[in-house]
Amino acid sequence: MTTFDFNKNYILEDEIVLLRPLTLDDYDNLLYFSIHEPDTWKYSAIQARGEVGLKNYLKVALDAKEAKTAYPFIVFDKRANKYAGSTRFYSIDVVNNTLHLGATWYGKDFQGTGVNKHCKFLLLQFAFEELEVERVEFRADSTNARSIAAMKSIGCTVEGILRNDLNSVNGGISRRSSIVLSILKEEWFGRVKKNLAKKLS
Repeated sequence: MTTFDFNKNYILEDEIVLLRPLTLDDYDNLLYFSIHEPDTWKYSAIQARGEVGLKNYLKVALDAKEAKTAYPFIVFDKRANKYAGSTRFYSIDVVNNTLHLGATWYGKDFQGTGVNKHCKFLLLQFAFEELEVERVEFRADSTNARSIAAMKSIGCTVEGILRNDLNSVNGGISRRSSIVLSILKEEWFGRVKKNLAKKLS
């Protein structure tokens, strides 16, 4: 993996979206979603509901960045001229040259608008072509059909299910099982990049 500088302000953008590093100052940019769209985190391992939830969400994300295991972004929709949500690289493994892409969410007005595909293209392009990683992994709640469909649509390959791998999101008795998907470097250059670029146009 090309050296990942966690102190650098990586900016990824195209004509539709701009991704920049998430900061504590983004509390105000994301608060509307936390207060008015709490179901956004129905399947998320880390909740951001309400003011307290959002503060904790930002702290967890930025603590992981400080620990050099994650790099969170805030997403800006240029067409709407509004902040749309957040996404991140995490479980960054410089020894094995891999990382995970996820913790992705968008406000209701930005879902199904193409924002996600544009973000994923930029992030995958950066991961495979700038960082030169060998593999990008994705995980989701195995019951989150919308998220799974979105990952498949960008070219991810399903690898299997991690059974009961996480505590219940809502503190219940049942545990979450996670579906694992991935894209390999040769798949990105061989078919995924080309197919995803077609969908963007």
